Amino acid sequence: MHNVRNITSDILLIGGSDRRLSLFENVFPVPRGVSYNAYLVRDEKTVLLDTADSAVGAHFYENLEHALQGRPLDYIVINHMEPDHCSTLGAVLRTHPKAQVVASAKAISMIGQFFDADVTNRCVTVKEGDTLSTGRHTLTFVMAPMVHWPEVMVTYDAAEKVLFSADAFGTFGALNGNIFADEVNFKTEWLPDARRYYTNIVGKYGAQVQTLLKKAAGLDIQYLCPLHGPIWREDAAWFVEKYQRWSSYTPEDKTAAIFCGSIYGNTENAAELLAARLAEKGVRDVRLYDVSHTHVSELVAEAFRCSHLVFASATYNGEIYTPMDNFLRDLKSHGLRNRTVGLIENGTWAPVSGKQMAELLGAMKDMTILEGTVSLKSSAKEPQREALEALADALAAGILA
Repeated sequence: MHNVRNITSDILLIGGSDRRLSLFENVFPVPRGVSYNAYLVRDEKTVLLDTADSAVGAHFYENLEHALQGRPLDYIVINHMEPDHCSTLGAVLRTHPKAQVVASAKAISMIGQFFDADVTNRCVTVKEGDTLSTGRHTLTFVMAPMVHWPEVMVTYDAAEKVLFSADAFGTFGALNGNIFADEVNFKTEWLPDARRYYTNIVGKYGAQVQTLLKKAAGLDIQYLCPLHGPIWREDAAWFVEKYQRWSSYTPEDKTAAIFCGSIYGNTENAAELLAARLAEKGVRDVRLYDVSHTHVSELVAEAFRCSHLVFASATYNGEIYTPMDNFLRDLKSHGLRNRTVGLIENGTWAPVSGKQMAELLGAMKDMTILEGTVSLKSSAKEPQREALEALADALAAGILA
């Protein structure tokens, strides 16, 4: 049964939600599911903006045909060619052979990579600032390369002041009837997944997101329509400010996140001692994570959120403890920068993880590594307690300044 929702009188949401998916991109846990948003503009001409993942294909096709009300589909605008938004495109092209494909040159070349479909005679290649009039609506195409694929563009509708923003402003989480951000508790229930989505999917491309934000600042936007998650029609500036912070690698909160890689619990004990000292000094909302038990996507999101980070790692086979090593390399690949960092190392006969962690972090931009790595041999003793106190003082001085 179709489930088509009106955003405005002639712009409709026709995608679907998947609550069965366990790993988005076969990597990221999505316990709350994910939505695949597609949109239809019904004007003198009809325009489909993006398609959907095959997981919701049956619902998407039914929604599209119902929304068309027996009319032909005139245009298919492709903002993003990633399979979670285009795996149903091949079927739409076959079902609507007269529909013209509107996309960037890179997106059009990707169609042939994903499908045995020749769109040469039915494509409209657009570039920055090109427009398409459908009657009352005029669509303007804004290029957004590497947010987060090279072919990406976003589409602005001047009539309704809508920005169809591709993966920008998206979030993990299935839609549960309420399709607008102002209808849900976004700041409490959705923000962690929005942050985790941005930092892990788009986080590496902060400079490109900054470029898109500057372009978007010149548009009068009433609605933000992403390809995942709720649609924004109120207080969108609040969410845009989050993107401004995330993409400029500016911490959201002045606090400390302690990431611990412990084998038998002794490194964790030192991390707990540090957390207690920070709390005693007045630092609020201190977080302590076991990197072996918390999914790395959540760790990355927290590293983006917090101003001060502590990495506490056992030495394992003469190197950084494996889960910690993987986490640090993930942070580097996502481009994290502009953080103050403290280090704790442990090793029964050769504690060397601190030096190696410092080398990895030193290869990242704008990272301030505090002097005085706390070094344990097997477990914390009185000298390490004093060193942890000194580290807590240094961290608190920056956080509470």
